[in-house]
Amino acid sequence: MTRVKRRLAAILCADVVQYSRLMERDEDGTLDRLRGYRAAIGGLVAAREGRIVNTWGDAVIVEFASVVEAVRCAAEIQGELAERNAALPPAERMVFRIGINLGDVMVEGDDIYGDGVNIAARLQQVAEPGGIVISGPVHDQVKSRLAMGFDALGAQTVKNISDPVATYKVRVGGDNAGAQLVPAPVSDGPSPQEPAARRPFGVALHGFAAWYRAQPGRIRMALGGIGFFFLLNAMTGLGTLWFQWPSLPFLAILLFGGWRRSDR
Repeated sequence: MTRVKRRLAAILCADVVQYSRLMERDEDGTLDRLRGYRAAIGGLVAAREGRIVNTWGDAVIVEFASVVEAVRCAAEIQGELAERNAALPPAERMVFRIGINLGDVMVEGDDIYGDGVNIAARLQQVAEPGGIVISGPVHDQVKSRLAMGFDALGAQTVKNISDPVATYKVRVGGDNAGAQLVPAPVSDGPSPQEPAARRPFGVALHGFAAWYRAQPGRIRMALGGIGFFFLLNAMTGLGTLWFQWPSLPFLAILLFGGWRRSDR
């Protein structure tokens, strides 16, 4: 009898929201977009040293040796796909939900099985369209290592798992802004009721928001990281400036990450 191999792995499970509706509306176009989106996901996974295990149906299962890289990759995937969706009519947008778990998996050839995979698939079902949900073990490993926010969602039950699984929503890239199936309208100017003294600030803020939304996900993440360390520096006193040192990796992303001009 062959001995089953096991290992600890971070598992990312991604799935398309309302895939059946998209297929019913335009089967050929949906399949073409799915291939293109999978290719984009594959490139981001490879850059984070992940391995795509399976792509059955509209789902993608990825294995990572590093849970930090798994969460980073998930944020980059949602950022990249949100940009692609922004160029499409709402009815044609292909939005993914992502779940990530850290757990023991069984290995058979190139395939993996077990509770570690099943929990990731369940977390994906809990996520909002364009969102990311992680398990408690993932949160414990990344909460102090990534410049992202996390909201506790409570415990979720998983089929064939006796104990409920703690879950957290990941807040990154404007909290999934731009990944919605239907974008929220944005005003191009200040409200007539807005005080005149506040209008220049409002216009500038609107211009920055439009520019920020036009940037790739990695640029938005880098800006968030720098802002986080600056605020932390400010909260502990600005007598000594130190925020630039932990921000160096994010500054490198800004220098070489490829800025985009806002069309608004």
